[in-house]
Amino acid sequence: MNKKNFTNKDRFAKFIGCEILESSDNHAKVQIEIEERHLNGIDTTQGGVIFTLADFAFAIASNFDGNIVTAINVNISYVKASKKGDILTAEAIPQYTDTKLPIYNVNVKNQNNELIAVFKGTGYRLKTL
Repeated sequence: MNKKNFTNKDRFAKFIGCEILESSDNHAKVQIEIEERHLNGIDTTQGGVIFTLADFAFAIASNFDGNIVTAINVNISYVKASKKGDILTAEAIPQYTDTKLPIYNVNVKNQNNELIAVFKGTGYRLKTL
């Protein structure tokens, strides 16, 4: 699998406005600017938007070598609300990259470097090239 094709095929991440800032072996940084369409009923960023941003970073980082890795367990903790106009950045850092069960931590921060959410993802390597 070509990494560029993989990331371009993530239609939902693209649809909501996620952009790739960095992508290298076992690492990814992605960003989104929060718009009116990303807000929930109390005018803060909908949790699903933040989750998608973190999950997208996890997917890019864990599929760095063209192998297929799918999430088998993820957890997210929201620690601070964000609002319209915020720029959120999610950075995926590997914690364990075993051949079958890679684990990544993803921190989501705003433009002021304030922590918005912490995501931990465990993947399962479906295919090895």
